[in-house]
Amino acid sequence: MSKVNEALFSWNGPMGLPEFDRISSKDFAVAFDLALQRDRARINQIADNSEEPTFENTIDALEASGDEADDSRASSEDLSRVSALFWNLIGADSDDVLRELERDIAPKMSRHMSETSSNKNLFRRVDSLWQNRSDLGLTLEQERVLERRWKGFVRGGAALDDAGQQRLAAINARLAELGAGFSQNILADEKDWVLVIESEDGLTGLPDTLRSAMAEAASERGHAGKHAVTLSRSIIEPFLTFSEKRDLREEAFKAWIARGENGGATDNRAHVREIVALRQEKANLLGYESFADFKLENQMAKKPGAVTDLLEKVWDKALDKAEQEEKDLAELIAESGANHDVAPWDWRHYSEKLRARKFDFDEAELKPYLALENIIDAAFDVANRLFGIIISERKGIHAYHPDVRVFEVTNPDGSHRAVFIGDYFARPSKRSGAWMSGFQSQHRLPVRGGKIGETPIIVNVMNFAKAAQGEQTLLSMDDARTLFHEFGHALHGILSDVTYPSVAGTAVARDFVELPSQVYEHWLTVPEVLSKHARHMETGEPIPLGLLEKVLAATTFNAGFGAVEFTASALVDMEFHKAHDKPIEDVVAFEQQTLENLGMPKAIAMRHRTPHFAHVFSGDGYSAGYYSYMWSEVLDADAFSAFEEKGDPFDTDLARRLHDHIYSAGGAVDPEDTYLAFRGKMPSPDAMIEKRGLG
Repeated sequence: MSKVNEALFSWNGPMGLPEFDRISSKDFAVAFDLALQRDRARINQIADNSEEPTFENTIDALEASGDEADDSRASSEDLSRVSALFWNLIGADSDDVLRELERDIAPKMSRHMSETSSNKNLFRRVDSLWQNRSDLGLTLEQERVLERRWKGFVRGGAALDDAGQQRLAAINARLAELGAGFSQNILADEKDWVLVIESEDGLTGLPDTLRSAMAEAASERGHAGKHAVTLSRSIIEPFLTFSEKRDLREEAFKAWIARGENGGATDNRAHVREIVALRQEKANLLGYESFADFKLENQMAKKPGAVTDLLEKVWDKALDKAEQEEKDLAELIAESGANHDVAPWDWRHYSEKLRARKFDFDEAELKPYLALENIIDAAFDVANRLFGIIISERKGIHAYHPDVRVFEVTNPDGSHRAVFIGDYFARPSKRSGAWMSGFQSQHRLPVRGGKIGETPIIVNVMNFAKAAQGEQTLLSMDDARTLFHEFGHALHGILSDVTYPSVAGTAVARDFVELPSQVYEHWLTVPEVLSKHARHMETGEPIPLGLLEKVLAATTFNAGFGAVEFTASALVDMEFHKAHDKPIEDVVAFEQQTLENLGMPKAIAMRHRTPHFAHVFSGDGYSAGYYSYMWSEVLDADAFSAFEEKGDPFDTDLARRLHDHIYSAGGAVDPEDTYLAFRGKMPSPDAMIEKRGLG
């Protein structure tokens, strides 16, 4: 075996960070081989322990990384660390070496987990503890950890016979391989497509900030002195909004929605077809009628019917709202002298004109007040006022890319709490979208060197269009919401306060995980937050009261469009993962038939079409689970209403309860129980529907 780069395992950088400058993409293959070998030895040692199973020698042993003097127990940390580095880089700063390795590592990791799940000796120990759990004197958190471990084994096939376990392992490995390929195909399509605009006429209608971002994007792709439309959301959406060139809008929009559906090596349709079939087979093998039933068992929703009830209730209201919005846009098109229906590449353009007329402002007027630095400061300031934490940038620390910034999070007493990493700009090596991830989770178990516990290392990844050198990056209101949303996720990891890593931070039910992020968005539009932080990029003057009032009044403008494009995606996701009498051969035809049955307006496209629906098909995190954003939105609308009822968005008692029961509890408490502890009641969808402007 080649020599392993120990920098992948021993993180000796400032504040316990990896030493990124000592790590090469070529280091990962051999490091994974060693880490998997060590972890297998650790698992086998726990499984083959001759002592009677106890919580300490079985569950604690599975959870803890152990002291470095005990190589078998320390190996857990080795695999955790090399995996965290690898998967974060695959998403945020990949290269050819990493992408080639991903196709090998994804199924290899899946087989490793399947081998653990099918370890009969290990399952017997966990099952013995589960059956006798009432006699063990466990804490509530320990009960939750044991329950999750036991269910994980059962859902991982521990109760299947040998043939069933082998087939399940093969399915999981193939799904991991397909998911990696799906993600890489989208990245390739996004990276390869560019619309270069060479004339001033092609820029008609575009604000200076967008022109600047497009010039920077063109320069990065070898077209210096020109302007480029890319498939980064922070460029494509404002281009579709402001461009007066309908032919260019159509060309860009069709490329955007065709990602993963262009034929050739990057086409994802065959991937989706096989993924859906394998997921159904997996569910049946484990005794479930459908993959949706399998996925929802551990969620707040529990059953597909509960999801469908919520989505259809919103869908009907969204259709009514969108129908009126489309009529308003059609009138505006006719008024302008044009003679065409509202097409999907027209909607954003004419709705922006209508919004400017109704509320007497447009995004171009607002953007100078939404500099990236101002919104970062606003997100940090809200966290300080709610939770007392202080976030300070630590300059000069080498991260995985020159654009990446490192911050230290400290408690009110000045003690270290976490590291926060901000990666804000789009680049060809990064997949699209925005997300929170972590290099290290919080816990209080023994670690190497005889220390107790670890503090979180959390990362937010965005894809904002980077301004030209020397200029400030300006955000749209949607961009600003995205930043607050992802920082809400980050706070879920930063404020985690549990003993066991398997229930730390965002390790909660999928339809609860969006609550901390979505409720945090509400503070962006709190007037005192905007008036303090939304300051003009040149003058430093706060946003005028009149403009602020218009921005807040326009919050629910175009609500039908937003609800339709999201809910359509969630309903299609659920439809793919219900039980089917026969395999789905043509996944795009299935998507289109589902939308036709729903009465999908021709003027609106799904937020994520099937061939590039990464939430659902690049892994199974949000498969049969895209609805969870809306499920969590029911919770977050109700949660923020608690502050509105108090008349104070920073009410001290509510902020403490929000911290204790929503942000710091992790998965140590049942999500319904912890929400009840915060709010005192479970919500209905009514507050969410009203806040969305659909009532």
